[in-house]
Amino acid sequence: MCGLSGELRLDGGRVDLAAVERMTDRLAPRGPDGRGLWCQGPVALGHRRLKIIDLSDSGAQPMTDPGARLAGVFNGCIYNYRELRDELHALGHRFFSESDTEVVLKAYREWGTDCVSHFHGMFAFALTELDTGRLVLARDRLGVKPLYLSATPERLRFASSLPALLAGGGVDTSLDPVALHQYLSWHATVAAPRTVLNGVRKLPPATVRVVDPDGTEHDTCYWQPAYTRRPQDAGRTAEDWTDAVLDALRTAVRRRTVADVPVGVLLSGGLDSSLIVALLAEEGRHDLATFSVGFESEGDEEGDEFAYSNLVSRHFDTRHHQLMVPSDRVAGALDGAVRAMSEPMMSHDVVAFHLLAEQVAKEIKVVQSGQGADEVFAGYHWYPAMAGVPREQAAQAYIDTYSDRTHTDLAGILAPGLLPGRDTSAAFVHAHMAQPGAETALDADLRLDAHVMMTDDPVKRVDNMTMDWGLEARVPFLDHELVELAAACPPGLKLADGGKGVLKAAGRRVLPAEVVDRPKGYFPVPAIKHMAGPVLQRVREALTAPEARARGIYRQEYVDALLAAPNAHRTRRGANTLWQTALLELWLQTHGIR
Repeated sequence: MCGLSGELRLDGGRVDLAAVERMTDRLAPRGPDGRGLWCQGPVALGHRRLKIIDLSDSGAQPMTDPGARLAGVFNGCIYNYRELRDELHALGHRFFSESDTEVVLKAYREWGTDCVSHFHGMFAFALTELDTGRLVLARDRLGVKPLYLSATPERLRFASSLPALLAGGGVDTSLDPVALHQYLSWHATVAAPRTVLNGVRKLPPATVRVVDPDGTEHDTCYWQPAYTRRPQDAGRTAEDWTDAVLDALRTAVRRRTVADVPVGVLLSGGLDSSLIVALLAEEGRHDLATFSVGFESEGDEEGDEFAYSNLVSRHFDTRHHQLMVPSDRVAGALDGAVRAMSEPMMSHDVVAFHLLAEQVAKEIKVVQSGQGADEVFAGYHWYPAMAGVPREQAAQAYIDTYSDRTHTDLAGILAPGLLPGRDTSAAFVHAHMAQPGAETALDADLRLDAHVMMTDDPVKRVDNMTMDWGLEARVPFLDHELVELAAACPPGLKLADGGKGVLKAAGRRVLPAEVVDRPKGYFPVPAIKHMAGPVLQRVREALTAPEARARGIYRQEYVDALLAAPNAHRTRRGANTLWQTALLELWLQTHGIR
């Protein structure tokens, strides 16, 4: 919906409003419809607006509530804001707008930090209490909306993107060795609160942070499904679970139609996005706009799945748009996609999403997307192997299955001084899986994937690539009530039918069989998967640039070997090693980090 920024002074000095202005201006693509700044005492707030709810100026931000003595900025959407507005009105609150932002302010006045437990939605916000100087930062349960932080002894800054913090200046841009270890171990994923830069952190999902005027911080994690079987589900049959999942998904999709502008769908033709289209059609949504992207084939690698998206579009009579991207356009689009990244993201589909979002944003402001279903309903091919693993061996099995490479491998890749003394990525996995809950090894795997890996890979990717064009993407499979239901669902029902069994069973009730029973697809971008031509040239330039040599992240012999055989080196999970290696340098250089 928007982009937010701000600063809290901790030293009694004057707030740097110019820095907040620079951060706010860097967020302009996220909010092309309005710009606002607010400053009082030790706090300054900035905002860029994408008008989705309450299109009038009454919904402009930063928003102040003189009666509540609050000021705030908000990014995202509270899908149940109308119901909450009615509830708060009955409690005596009076409203001056029709916006969900004002509902957030009034909800905080009524319920304090527990307001987040009342919200159905995706959100990040910053509120300041005018009388106490206290700052409250919060992020939604699954981390759909980002919130980055940069702290010094003198001040705390926050923004919806990492590049916005860089625009503010004064950021320690040295590399974090632990984050770098995660980046090279987990397909470029870096778990909250870290980023690859020592001077930037991110607020974890499902977290409310209260910052007192002296800089003291208090964090509350307000949500975490148990990933255990619930007493109320005892006796449920497979058919009952299918009913429950389909009903919960109906509700999730319906919630995400709340807007004062039209809502479309990114339609790949796979099960997940097709289910969204089917359920919207079931709701009577006529003239639904759907969008697909494809690329030219390279060798034996198909570059599009238009046959399936066309089938779904015809079946539900949508207003369908196709974008076919020539291979020679991928290289030109690569730099734009990297500029849009808050953190380096190696998935091939990042360019696809960026190109698709550019075209979709010309037609519509809001879309629903099928991201998250594989992590929530066990759709990936490695999940069945976890089913037979004893619970106490879950962490090691996950490391062996999921990691790109071992700690020993990294010793031959990273320059001395950048490799931690122990396997910090493995330690993170062991610690996460040792937390209470998660009955089985698969439960522990899904909990880690849904609440850590997914947030900082596919979810972040969708937000960054769509919002760079002022396009809001909503993800019904990450509805927190649907995630709670899926977490309680017996693992065998999720693994059935080759994965996502219970979801496929739901799909058979509303979709053509060809869509449900098709082979699992991915968002293919052959020109990146197989390094050649202009893309390879761009990668080579990044790794041999003077900045790269001066920075010296990688051992030179390692880089030379990759460049000598661009497609010969793969991670343990099959990704192109050269692409992962070069992407970090390309991202650092693109964002002016030296």
